[in-house]
Amino acid sequence: MSITVTATDGTAIAMALTDRSGKITPIALPAPERSASQSPDPGENPFAVVNLNARLQGYEQITVENLQIFADTVTSQDLAMIPLSELPSQWSKSETFDTTPQRL
Repeated sequence: MSITVTATDGTAIAMALTDRSGKITPIALPAPERSASQSPDPGENPFAVVNLNARLQGYEQITVENLQIFADTVTSQDLAMIPLSELPSQWSKSETFDTTPQRL
């Protein structure tokens, strides 16, 4: 499965492939300093916001939008890939999930 992490404007940040079991080596992503989340400024998010796309031939594409990435914290996202129908009209089907913002 291919994993692509993008900024909210669509700029690619990281790309990786999972192993046969669907696991991936953690990807280091830029995030604001940890101190920003200890006493957050009301005008700024103390986390980075990214989107994640997962693709595997024969399965529905998954997009997770607005994932929040904090410094020194592992963010994990479990995905369940859904097999596509044998019908060609279903081959471009995708599912999008939106992550609600943290209330800090």
